[in-house]
Order: sequence, then C-alpha cells, then structure tokens
Amino acid sequence: MSAYAVLAGGCFWCLEAAYDSLAGVGKVQSGYAGGHVEHPSYKQVCTGTTGHAEVVRVEYDPSVISYEDLLRVFFTIHDPTTLNRQGNDIGTQYRSAIYYVDAAQKAAAEAAIAEFTPVWGRIVTEVTELGKFWPAEAEHEDYFERNPGSGYCQAVVAPKIAKLRKSFRDRLKKPD
Repeated sequence: MSAYAVLAGGCFWCLEAAYDSLAGVGKVQSGYAGGHVEHPSYKQVCTGTTGHAEVVRVEYDPSVISYEDLLRVFFTIHDPTTLNRQGNDIGTQYRSAIYYVDAAQKAAAEAAIAEFTPVWGRIVTEVTELGKFWPAEAEHEDYFERNPGSGYCQAVVAPKIAKLRKSFRDRLKKPD
C-alpha cells in the first residue's frame, strides 16, 4: 500500500535528500504547490510571483513509516519559525507548509505543530489543503546525490542530512 505527503520546508533539494534516506519511502519528487500559475517553471517560482512553494511529494508505505513520523522528520530538519525563509533562501517559495490531502493528514499536521511548539516556540508552518502538485524539472531530481560537492549542498543540504542521520538512525534505509 502506498500513500503520499506533500511538504514545503525551504529548498526542495534538502527535503528530497532527507526523505530519500528513510526506510518505507519509495519515491520523492521535487515540485511546486500552493500557487496560482498552471505548469510553473523553476524560473517562474523563483521570482516569488506565482504563489508556489518548493515542495516534495513523498510516496511512502504506511506499514513501514507513518505520516506522523514523516512530520517528525520535517519538524526536525528545517526551521519552522521563519516566515518565507530557510537560511539564506528568502521568499514565499521557501515557506514552511504542510499540504494535506484529507482530514486525517490535516489533524496529524495540527498535532505535529502542537508537539513541536514547545521545541521551536512560535511555528509559522502553514497547513493547507493540497490543490495541484506540479513536478519540477528533471534537473532538480536527485540533486544532492548528483552534486554532493557543490557549495550549496555542502553548506545547506549536508548538515540537514547529518541531523537526520543522527536523529532518525533507526528509520534509515539499510545499505544494499
């Protein structure tokens, strides 16, 4: 059985690399959600005028990893307290958001915010019904895996992956 989650926590390269590492996650696809332009491009989304956030669509097996655990990872590896910003990435396209597909996901998102508010303080993560998910261009797929030595990946993505590996060691995929 397969389910999916759509999450925005800054640059999608960070989230994709993190969720790809988790047992029970089949596919992670970078894309865009929450905007008003049909078939947006990365270049358009980067202008901040389309209303979209950079997101990942995480396909997972709920018998291996729960939606709630995906949310725990989400609130551990990104900063949900900065409005429209993750580090040096600034703009509405980098907002923190959980796009739910049903009432159960909405309730789980609200419960996760309540769980993590004592950890983070004020959380600005949006909880919004998913409209349309638009896949990102092919060059954004597996970005960290293909570019581990790039400056951005070393400075931004790698520390999040290190935090994930430390905090969720028991949830990682086993090496082949």
